[in-house]
Amino acid sequence: MKENDWFFEDEEDFGISLSQRTEELYSVQNREGDEDGLFEAWAVPLRDLVIFPRMVSPIFVGRETSLLAIQEAQSNDQTVIGLTQREAEDDKPDANGFLPIGVEMAVGRLLSMPEGASSALVQGRRRVEIVEFIQMKPFLRVKVRLLPEPKDINKEMRALMRSVLNFFDKYVHLDRALPDEAYLYALNISEPGWLADMIASTLVIDVQEKQKLLLLSSPRERLEKLLLLLAQEVDVLELEDKIHSRVQSKMSKNQREFYLREQLKIIQKELDEEDIWQQDVNELREKIKEAKLPKEANETAIKELARLEQMPPMAPEVGIIRTYIEWIIDLPWNDFSKDKLGVKRAAKILERDHYGLKKVKDRILEYIAVRSLKPKKERQPILCFVGAPGTGKTSMGRSIAESLGREFARVSLGGVRDVSEIRGHRRTYIGALPGRIIQTLKRVGKANPLFMLDEIDKLGSDFRGDPSSALLEVLDPEQNNAFSDHYLEIPFDLSKVMFITTANSLHNIPDALLDRMEVIEFSGYIEEEKMAIANQYLIPRQIDESGVHDLDLRFSDGALQSVIRQYTYEAGVRNLEREIGRVCRKIARLKAESKRFPQQISSRTIEKLLGPPEYFMTEIEEEDEVGVATGLAWTMNGGEIMAIEVAILEGKGNLQITGRVGDVMQESVQAGLTYIKSRARDFDIPIKIFDHIDIHLHLPEAAIPKDGPSAGITLTSALISALTGHPVYRDVAMTGEITLRGRVLPVGGVRDKVLAAHRAGMKVVLLPEKNIKDLVDMPKSARNDLKIIPVKHLDQVLEIAIAPEQMLEPLRPSEEEE
Repeated sequence: MKENDWFFEDEEDFGISLSQRTEELYSVQNREGDEDGLFEAWAVPLRDLVIFPRMVSPIFVGRETSLLAIQEAQSNDQTVIGLTQREAEDDKPDANGFLPIGVEMAVGRLLSMPEGASSALVQGRRRVEIVEFIQMKPFLRVKVRLLPEPKDINKEMRALMRSVLNFFDKYVHLDRALPDEAYLYALNISEPGWLADMIASTLVIDVQEKQKLLLLSSPRERLEKLLLLLAQEVDVLELEDKIHSRVQSKMSKNQREFYLREQLKIIQKELDEEDIWQQDVNELREKIKEAKLPKEANETAIKELARLEQMPPMAPEVGIIRTYIEWIIDLPWNDFSKDKLGVKRAAKILERDHYGLKKVKDRILEYIAVRSLKPKKERQPILCFVGAPGTGKTSMGRSIAESLGREFARVSLGGVRDVSEIRGHRRTYIGALPGRIIQTLKRVGKANPLFMLDEIDKLGSDFRGDPSSALLEVLDPEQNNAFSDHYLEIPFDLSKVMFITTANSLHNIPDALLDRMEVIEFSGYIEEEKMAIANQYLIPRQIDESGVHDLDLRFSDGALQSVIRQYTYEAGVRNLEREIGRVCRKIARLKAESKRFPQQISSRTIEKLLGPPEYFMTEIEEEDEVGVATGLAWTMNGGEIMAIEVAILEGKGNLQITGRVGDVMQESVQAGLTYIKSRARDFDIPIKIFDHIDIHLHLPEAAIPKDGPSAGITLTSALISALTGHPVYRDVAMTGEITLRGRVLPVGGVRDKVLAAHRAGMKVVLLPEKNIKDLVDMPKSARNDLKIIPVKHLDQVLEIAIAPEQMLEPLRPSEEEE
């Protein structure tokens, strides 16, 4: 506590009256100096306090040296010298730390205060000049010279005193803290120096200004200085009075409440009792400092905090601003996970969690290898996993995050139609929030997670905007280093985030968005892969979840084949796991009921536990037939064989196609029929017959939509077989697009189609020559059991697929019709 941190308010504060204290002060006699006015005296340092001659003021005595000096002076009934410190914070000032002018003071009775301190009432007597410091310890003792005080008053001095009194009168009227008696007291002072010191002691001005007044020994100079200070203070007080009057006249109820709250805030601050509101503001300020935000984010947060601090706690906008600041603070601007760049470790994790998927694993291991060689690589890959449901796209994302040592963040975009879901809402809206990108980053707490955007092909658009367009900036490595959310309106760096998107199909993804992503296809699992996945992952997991881990359950290969072929129809393994789970739960129930249960699950056991089969595999035809050819089709659930039937009837040249066939497949039928007509003589088909017959082409399982050009050579082969009476071999399957010249063009889904042919028991598969490259990752079992023949022209197809012997006599027009 500083020596001047004590305010004399009540004359009974120390148990004695003010008149008694004043009498004690006057009982102390002035010192008499030598011929030059020199004398020695004890000294007391004054901090943040200026004592003027003839003025009475309380002082706080906290230093032991000051207390000893006062006690020595009082024991000798002498005055002390008040030395004004230049710097109030200096606890141990040397000789240069005091002003060269001091004040001789009479000190009254010392009164004890809490914590061992003391206080006393002092009266200034005369200005003295510090000549020499005689003693520094244990207390100060100085040699001083008395400074004479001129008392002559001329006309100029009288005018100056009158001007000062006029301004002091105004000052007293404007300053509510001063009593009116202060002006009356000043009015009765006749000496200019005394008048200047009295007014200086009452002015509420800086300590530095009072020190300057103390240093002025000439009364005239002091009065001129006071005149200037009074003029300035009166101007400020008049302005304050005008502002106060104006505010008072216009103040509404809310404004008055705000004004009172501000006053209460200041009072509580002085009492070290700041309210909860101020504590919350201070907590936010500390959080901003600790968050180490980027420059722009830090400036925005500080600016918003300043706005918040100026508002009353009950203002409606307080919650909005506070929530905004908390969002800025909580975002992981500079909090990054440390990448684990061990290629071998990552390979083990990917192999542990997923069977197959070689392309995906190779791409991730390549990325880790590049990062290990170039750690400061800025651009992150933006991958798009495309494949049927249940093929492991999302779970692969989790494994990649673990192998990289990053946090995993997933956002489902299925059905999202509002652009604000991606970019956030403007803060002008009630209940506004950032978009899902920023929200997820806050949740994971890292600025470089692996971010999975699920079902990106199922984004929609309506009057609320197009979310896929908002993703263009997110998924562009050239732009996402300054992604701007509508809520934050501060650039956030997404360049360290590794984005992975998933889709079931590429058809619904806009071209501009697709161009920003590296597409990796997830092919459907073949039967061998499903069985391996079931043995390594699905069966152990379902046995553990069903609580039958101590029963040593074992599934035979036949049982798994039955489940795959007869109880599931999918490209992935999601339904397969469900059916295995059903089996385990039924075993668990039998155990809980203390009934007999099998430990070796066979195909017969499967049928007892799961009931009759739900699906039947399309099987090879029993014999070679005319007008029936076996094609290969691809669906979202894998490959299938498909029998195409053609019937020739007497008619008028009509062509009928049934089986829910799409436009592209109908065009393939037309192209094949045109090719047959152009080669009718080569096939020994009378050209006029087409005007007298109707052709009905049917694709079984009519409820399932079918489309695409890949059945072109199959349709054409079935038409030629029906028109010529030559059968198509039942164990030959084929796929390929047909042209009007009979050329065979490449198609898609070859791997799944060939595996479907192998599963159905076919012996020969005819493929377009340019599709042979798609058989690189074909299982050896399928390659060894199937005879895969590449073809370039329909003539090759007919030579292999159609028997040379005629089985039926083809329909021909009668002579009358011809």
